[in-house]
Amino acid sequence: MTVSDGAPSTGAREQRIHRYYELVDAGDVSGLVALFDPEAVYRRPGYDALVGAAELERFYREQRVIREGRHTLSTALVQWDGAAVHGTFEGVLHDGREVSLRFADFFTFSDSGAFRSRDTFFFAPLV
Repeated sequence: MTVSDGAPSTGAREQRIHRYYELVDAGDVSGLVALFDPEAVYRRPGYDALVGAAELERFYREQRVIREGRHTLSTALVQWDGAAVHGTFEGVLHDGREVSLRFADFFTFSDSGAFRSRDTFFFAPLV
């Protein structure tokens, strides 16, 4: 769905956010990377900024300390070209430790509706 200027609607952007977490939880790296602008920037605690599709793909396939888990969103606020998300994550790290934590994500969107940037904050150290 788009608004009159051709940009995706707020509802479509919110659906994209929910789809992103579904793909992360399913381990669909190609699918989730496709939701981002090719030059997107992702900032996450403990990592240098990831810039572009190749770095995002490498992060999710090789660097991410999380082996598997599930995100549950409690809030997704979308306005203009940005969104704020709050939720919980429960999962298992590659070293076998189980984690349960709160997180917040902030997204910006390109004119096409792709994610232009993402900033993640965790309520726990080094995840």
